[in-house]
Amino acid sequence: MFRRTLPVLAAAVAFATAGSAAPASAADGGSRPGARVLDVMSFNIHHAQGTDGVLDVERIARVVRGSGADVVGLQEVDNHYSARSEWADQSAELAEALGYHVVFGANIDNAPPAGGEHRVQYGTAILSRYPITASDNTWLFASPGQEQRGLLHATIDVHGRKVEFYDTHLSAGSQTDRLRQTAQVVDLIGARKPGILVGDFNALPGAPESQPLQKAYTDAWARSPHPRGDGATHPSEAPTARIDVVYTTGGATPLVTRVVGSDPAASDHLPLLSKVLVGP
Repeated sequence: MFRRTLPVLAAAVAFATAGSAAPASAADGGSRPGARVLDVMSFNIHHAQGTDGVLDVERIARVVRGSGADVVGLQEVDNHYSARSEWADQSAELAEALGYHVVFGANIDNAPPAGGEHRVQYGTAILSRYPITASDNTWLFASPGQEQRGLLHATIDVHGRKVEFYDTHLSAGSQTDRLRQTAQVVDLIGARKPGILVGDFNALPGAPESQPLQKAYTDAWARSPHPRGDGATHPSEAPTARIDVVYTTGGATPLVTRVVGSDPAASDHLPLLSKVLVGP
């Protein structure tokens, strides 16, 4: 059974520069009335520790900033987790550095250590240039001994158009868990649209556990023109596996998708960026 936690553990936070995006225009949606174009990203940040062993949240912020992404689904995010990330609230630090709204979904959620005031948390986060009006995090199936995973959901107001954005990180150690988790994800998202799902799925698109997603949604990389490369994002410095994916539901159409290789040392995954037309 899965467990739903409402509301999401960290509420949407608006920083000073958020909400200052320009009004909708022809550039936002081409010739389609009411359409919007969003640059969306999936990025497993490995708790901001790069392949060079350096912990650097600002380096992650620079990658996001340089990509121009409007909405980012992050995986492997620490929130007062341990000394490995200096007990930082990484999603809040990234949101402040970028001037974005943020929600965090804790999939590991333990009591504070002796003498501590913050819960020990690890999970996923969504950063958004646009306001987040609602959010929730749902725990996915996890068999005994496997790490808890979840589906983080945010409703985003893009110049008056509601977009449902989802972020997940599926089991790394169990194909059986991933089979159950992908079925749950499809069931949880249901008919809500327009929607965008991003994440580290720990499985190739052709794997059995990926088929519920491949059948229900549009794989942005497979649909988009890409003159070179195969969409592989892991391991970052010599990628061979396409396990980080952007999917779209009805009402959202991927236009072009690319792997962002601006700083391959920032994490053990490369980010995946997709330009998506939403609406009308």
